[in-house]
Amino acid sequence: MTKALQNSGRPIFYSLCEWGQDDPATWANGVGNSWRTTGDISDNWNSMTSRADENDKWAAYAKPGGWNDPDMLEVGNGGMTTEEYRSHFSIWALAKAPLLVGCDVRSMSKETYAILGNKEVIAVNQDSLGVQGKKVNKNGDLEVWAGPLAHNKVAVILWNRGSSTAQITAYWSNIGLNSTTVVKARDLWGRKTRRSVKGQISANVGSHACKMYVLTPR
Repeated sequence: MTKALQNSGRPIFYSLCEWGQDDPATWANGVGNSWRTTGDISDNWNSMTSRADENDKWAAYAKPGGWNDPDMLEVGNGGMTTEEYRSHFSIWALAKAPLLVGCDVRSMSKETYAILGNKEVIAVNQDSLGVQGKKVNKNGDLEVWAGPLAHNKVAVILWNRGSSTAQITAYWSNIGLNSTTVVKARDLWGRKTRRSVKGQISANVGSHACKMYVLTPR
């Protein structure tokens, strides 16, 4: 099939699925453009988070032209809260996963459109460096996910998988920045910018919610 598509003379994205059973991240890069790393996702918190964790194990294998795919987005299908869907979309974007909309676009709510249409989050997914972000720190249910972007920028997610609001901190040492680096921190969901941040970034994060930032060295 790969050869047939290549011989067609047209640019075609070839998406593979064998549900991650034979560790396709280790061999599929020469066959297709993306490969499922997990079983099918369901529209609930436990399914989404477990797919995120399974996909994260293969982060080092993703690169431009070949991507890990933890299955389609469930945003807007009704089985999770707005905050859970926002976390879902953020982690998929950071992981450079194919952002395949899985809801009925004819009847999506304003809240769903606001998540799926966040251009700044989509830009992280489409970043030209093409490096999959990953989980870099975990303290119980409190996690930091991060990954490098083009132009020395860094994308960071503070993710609270617990049942109550908690403070989460990402330290520069965990996300690939020098401890003395001063950054401009753009909050991609809050649409706010902090002009001078050094050494770490912290936020109070609600249950099952996240904060997502792009850090730009000054």
